[in-house]
Amino acid sequence: MNQALFIFKRLSDSELRRFAAEGYLVCGATLSAPGLEQIRGECMAAWNREKSAFDPDKTWLENALLPNIHHRSAMVRQFYFAGPLVDVAEQIIGPNLKAATSQLTFKTRGNRMVFPWHQDNGYGELEPYNALSCLTALDDTSLENGCLWVIPGSNRTGQQAHAQGKAAADVKHGAELMARAEESKAVPVPMKAGESLVMSCWTLHKSGPNRSGRDRRILFFRYADADAVEVYNQRRPRLGRLLRGRTRFEEVRRFEADL
Repeated sequence: MNQALFIFKRLSDSELRRFAAEGYLVCGATLSAPGLEQIRGECMAAWNREKSAFDPDKTWLENALLPNIHHRSAMVRQFYFAGPLVDVAEQIIGPNLKAATSQLTFKTRGNRMVFPWHQDNGYGELEPYNALSCLTALDDTSLENGCLWVIPGSNRTGQQAHAQGKAAADVKHGAELMARAEESKAVPVPMKAGESLVMSCWTLHKSGPNRSGRDRRILFFRYADADAVEVYNQRRPRLGRLLRGRTRFEEVRRFEADL
């Protein structure tokens, strides 16, 4: 791995306190300029092999999501399994750590769909409740191109119930879930390309429409305690590559799909 492609860091005590209080933190650049260029190229090659331009008749998932992006890009694989966000996740979650999810979320120009308020644990409830969502911007994100919005402190309200969205019967939006949120407390979180945001599994967030003439590409990683179980799946262990420490689950220790 070329260390010059990644920018490694450790969170300060004040940053860790801010994360605990607010449920999210922009932790600065984690990709150098050459790293950003290389990872963009590999992600776009993967996207273009499997996806097409925005189509309003397709679902949000069809238009905006490429799962398991680390299977499609060697650079993403290195960034996911051995990049700076692993160190940050270890600081927040603890010494026993596994990889849980990787995705490319791509809100193309013209995609004016809104992804409603939710907690990431609303889509895949993991216990213990310290799973960490990490978003790395591959483009500058802004109000115009659909940046993330969060509700600071919502991580301290615990797990919320999520219901199907207003358009649940509509095939274009049927996969969406939504939680109740106090819109008046929401703040936008613009980022520069190459920066990363870390967020609690309980932090309420949404993204708006892309009204700009440019794309908004984000890498999404989720890290979890090495012993995390899927509450929604009979409390079976969440499978994923063991990155740090140890686990009590033999299934995780011998998991090879991501090696």
